[in-house]
Formats: sequence, structure tokens, C-alpha cells
Amino acid sequence: MLTVPEAAKRVRKDPETVRRWIRSGKLRSRKVGTQHVIDEADLVTFLDEPKMLPLPKALRRTFWGEAMPNVVAWIRESRERR
Repeated sequence: MLTVPEAAKRVRKDPETVRRWIRSGKLRSRKVGTQHVIDEADLVTFLDEPKMLPLPKALRRTFWGEAMPNVVAWIRESRERR
């Protein structure tokens, strides 16, 4: 179980962002006293959910017919290595 500040450190976000996710129902949590606690599995599930809409069919391939590179994944991987 993680507190909001601990979860925020793990996802490299501001604690208020994590609280917004909880208030909007995007991230599950339980209230213990006055604090929200988040199960680590719920945090992982939330982060693994796709946040982007799928590309239209016309944009899935490059001009020369190859699959479009996943630039978002490249950026995420580079940030994780920091």
C-alpha cells in the first residue's frame, strides 16, 4: 500500500495529480483515516492502460509501406533510463 506522496514519486508526478486521478475515479484507492492509500497493483494497472486513441488506418503505415514507428514508446523508454 502506498500513500499519495509515495505513489507520486513512483510515477514522477505531483501528488496533486495523483489526488485528481483518485477524485475522478481513474485510480482506485482506499481511505485510511484522512489519507488515501493506493494498492501497488492498482497503480501498475492504471499506468499500463493505454492513454491514446488508436491511429487511423491511413496513418498506421509510412509512405513507403512500413509500419509506423512508435515514437511515444521510444520517448517513454528513454525517460525510464534516466
